[in-house]
Amino acid sequence: MDTDSPDLLNVIDIEATCWDGQPPPGAVSEIIEIGLTVLDLRAAERLARHRILVRPARSTVSAFCTELTGLTRAEVDTGVSFAEACRLLASEHRAGIRPWASWGDYDRNQFTRQCRATGTRYPFGHRHTNAKIPFTAAHGLRKRPGMAQALEIAGLPLEGRHHSGADDAWNIAALILDVAARGAWPPPDGTGAWPDTP
Repeated sequence: MDTDSPDLLNVIDIEATCWDGQPPPGAVSEIIEIGLTVLDLRAAERLARHRILVRPARSTVSAFCTELTGLTRAEVDTGVSFAEACRLLASEHRAGIRPWASWGDYDRNQFTRQCRATGTRYPFGHRHTNAKIPFTAAHGLRKRPGMAQALEIAGLPLEGRHHSGADDAWNIAALILDVAARGAWPPPDGTGAWPDTP
């Protein structure tokens, strides 16, 4: 895999600490899992899937969070620090160079908030696509669907567990391929045309 190919896209989905209601006093929502699928847009295939577990510093995994994500407190406590996770994204997954996408803006906003709060360097470049937008346009929908609903609309299976970052990133990558096959995915160079195409 040519890690610097302009056709590669990082598809990101995160899970964060959460509660059934308000967080406990002093606790803040923090990233505990980063799912990443590398997508080759030209070859129209998902090349690799990765998972980074992140150890929370200002919160713990609640029973509600475990029920939703499948992640336990003991499991995420074996993860790396948030700063190390961001370093891995930049060094091993070319996050600052490759364009990236997520389902909605939650993931981008959470990274921005948490980097600011912890003084951590933001690992991504500026080329982010909220995949909901081109999907909604490609299917002529009036409302932007959630990921599971989008899979149903596209006639695609939900692979793995919903609210697993690694599985959700894999499924979102499939939705992006659906959009790209319809000619509706924005080109990586921002010109309105794919490189090397008329």
